[in-house]
Amino acid sequence: MNGDIGVIGLAVMGQNLILNMNDKGFKVVAYNRTVEKVDEFLNGAAKGTNIVGAYSLQDFVDKLAKPRKIMLMVRAGSAVDEFIAQLLPHLEQGDIIIDGGNANYPDTNRRCAWLAEKGLLFVGAGVSGGEEGARHGPSIMPGGHFAAWAHIKPIFQAIAAKTPQGEPCCDWVGDNGAGHFVKMVHNGIEYGDMQLICEAYQFMKEGLQMNHDEMHAAFKSWQKTELDSYLIDITTEILAYKDTDGTPLVEKILDTAGQKGTGKWTGINALDMGIPLTLISESVFARCVSALKEQRVAAAKLFPHTPIAISGSREEWLEALRQSLLASKIISYAQGFMLMHEASETYNWHLNYGNTALLWREGCIIRSVFLGNIRDAYTQNPDLVWLGQDAYFQNILNNALPQWRKVVAKSIECAIPMPCMASAITFLDSYTSARLPANLLQAQRDYFGAHTYERTDKPRGEFFHTNWTGKGGDTASSTYHV
Repeated sequence: MNGDIGVIGLAVMGQNLILNMNDKGFKVVAYNRTVEKVDEFLNGAAKGTNIVGAYSLQDFVDKLAKPRKIMLMVRAGSAVDEFIAQLLPHLEQGDIIIDGGNANYPDTNRRCAWLAEKGLLFVGAGVSGGEEGARHGPSIMPGGHFAAWAHIKPIFQAIAAKTPQGEPCCDWVGDNGAGHFVKMVHNGIEYGDMQLICEAYQFMKEGLQMNHDEMHAAFKSWQKTELDSYLIDITTEILAYKDTDGTPLVEKILDTAGQKGTGKWTGINALDMGIPLTLISESVFARCVSALKEQRVAAAKLFPHTPIAISGSREEWLEALRQSLLASKIISYAQGFMLMHEASETYNWHLNYGNTALLWREGCIIRSVFLGNIRDAYTQNPDLVWLGQDAYFQNILNNALPQWRKVVAKSIECAIPMPCMASAITFLDSYTSARLPANLLQAQRDYFGAHTYERTDKPRGEFFHTNWTGKGGDTASSTYHV
């Protein structure tokens, strides 16, 4: 009996996905460029299973049932192209290659076109949930050549995480790079969620001067609210974890963070598409600032400040902080869905936003209880432009606003950095303003560059230029939108 699917790449994600597939009754063929790792896997974690090893690409392909389904779990970038090129001589029309890494979606678009010319089917599948998710049920976001879906759907939906109602957190996303685009936005939201939680932690620690046991208790209580999510769960555990000397381990971790690309890609795509993804972009910049450790230490000596303790009821401040975190988190998701909506329109992907929320409901890093509410919002109104227009989320945002303003204002007063929560409320104030000062901006552009402007007393689409100084002339330079 030939294998149902083959997996190339035996790092931890690849191994755990293979074991997950085996548990669900599928026969898997495993291969790795360094073939010694095949034996290590078969004699280790895969011992006693039905997993089959392969020791060359020809051996690997020969052991697969047709149409062959091959999943690449290798480093994103050139390694994917190299493996595809090596596989091509061994494959036949209708065979399927799946990239399960964190590819940039233009690469997936290119690979779809490349393999279509060869008569092969390509799928770019975003996989989220880390090691645990891969082993016991990840969120999977497949896109690419739709003809492949019927062949891989039974496997992917079997191994995916399930909602409490038993729905698989895996469904077809769309053509070409749609799956990897949605995974990119997922990772951008993940950046935002993590930074928002860090800001709440710093507000507790420096402003409310809470110790780690008190912070642990606060986060634990938030698990029973709308904030219930994977990242709140692990933060609760982290704050309780003690080093060997009995002190909180988290305080011994250097305060520098990097970013591997997906958050940056999300921000770049937002700029390219003209979507105000302010919170996620700020979360990427927050990591960039954290990485400048030596510069920050030097600058702190030039601008010394000691965070000011916040007076008043701690319980009231904690509830205000909880509401601020929840509202900011909603803004982050709302901006992410705005970006997906624009991409869907641009690339004609026909994304199902309710389904996307379902994909993230379990198994992934941003799994959160209110993703069910996001799904409901888009089920009730598939054409929803902005999440805040839904009655459930509108109510939360309106109710949170007074406390949210209070927390952000207090953080600035007390010298506690809060870039993402401040960005979120500023976005809401901007997005819900019927009139913004861009009229002055357009006047400035017309003054120095003759770029023209529209008038409030004329139809949209008519452009005007003013000779502001009497010396500049009446010829317009160009007309464009910013």
